[in-house]
Amino acid sequence: MKLKRVSVIGAGAWGTVVAKVLADKGHTVSLWSFEKDLPELIREQGENSRYLPGIPLPPEMVVSSDIQEVATEVDVILLAVPSLFLLDIAKQIVGVPNILEGRTSIGILSKGLIEINNSPALITEALEQYLPGSYKKKLVYISGPSHAEEVGTGKMTGLITASRSPKEAVKMRHLLSSENLFVFSSLDVVGVQVCAIMKNVIAIAFGVMDALKDTDSRFGDNTESLLLASGLHELQTFGVAMGATHPETFSSIAGVGDLDVTCRSQYGRNRRFGQEIVTKDILAPFSNIEDALNRIHEIGYLPEGLVACYHVTRVVREKKLKLNITEGIYAILNKEIAPSDMVSTVVKKARPITKLRK
Repeated sequence: MKLKRVSVIGAGAWGTVVAKVLADKGHTVSLWSFEKDLPELIREQGENSRYLPGIPLPPEMVVSSDIQEVATEVDVILLAVPSLFLLDIAKQIVGVPNILEGRTSIGILSKGLIEINNSPALITEALEQYLPGSYKKKLVYISGPSHAEEVGTGKMTGLITASRSPKEAVKMRHLLSSENLFVFSSLDVVGVQVCAIMKNVIAIAFGVMDALKDTDSRFGDNTESLLLASGLHELQTFGVAMGATHPETFSSIAGVGDLDVTCRSQYGRNRRFGQEIVTKDILAPFSNIEDALNRIHEIGYLPEGLVACYHVTRVVREKKLKLNITEGIYAILNKEIAPSDMVSTVVKKARPITKLRK
């Protein structure tokens, strides 16, 4: 394909490695960092030692903390900042001429729900309210089982580009595809987003269970499979309620694939967070889940599942859904129950299958 000018907004592990993949393909790539000292650190060390240590970065890749400069006159912008900050970023780039005129394709690498008008909304829906009208139904959501550490070392990885615009989904697929990165396109932009949201919540449950294994002999590989199947059921239930259009999304790499790697991988921050709820009592400084959200920087890393669980539970209650794992993890995060109550409140209430209808 024709080489592009691409900007990646967000220099965390995932944004950095996507920028590396694109630069390695020959595209002209700029990476934006919120942290003012990080660009110079990357230039000096030739790697992002803060978020992606040990992965050499192409010297021709530009790293900057000037978001206006990075976003101006590019063909593609990829948003890779945490969902908590996405709207602020959108407001900063919306006035750039190529965005105002709709000349730049926008892809989203972030995961989660965004609160607008006092209600949680999907990322694409929220951003469409702030971006020019030409982006309506043209944003591309990118997800899949893709830990940055493995992508950076060339491990074969699959992604899905989802959009209500087939043309935009395919364009983004071609942009990202590489020798070891296999990209597929989808029209189920809702379903793919829901999978990316929910898998982080289920991963917290996996982490809690993993940490409790040392003291509760009832947890084992069989229990993990029970939790995985039940988690997939919750992905499907929530997805249908939110308007997912393709049932096969949940059996794809965006669904069961991403759920599996997030729950089981050593690199998963949300599984780590679940473990540290037990092993380090990491919730001790916080009075409830809202307090933890307001002071999330004190955790030392960003567990997206904490943010997702708060917003998903609000939607679940509004829609009167039954998601037992999600509600159980919410109760732990809200300090209504102790992590040791995992068996009675989460595992025993897990629903790995849908009830048959007569």
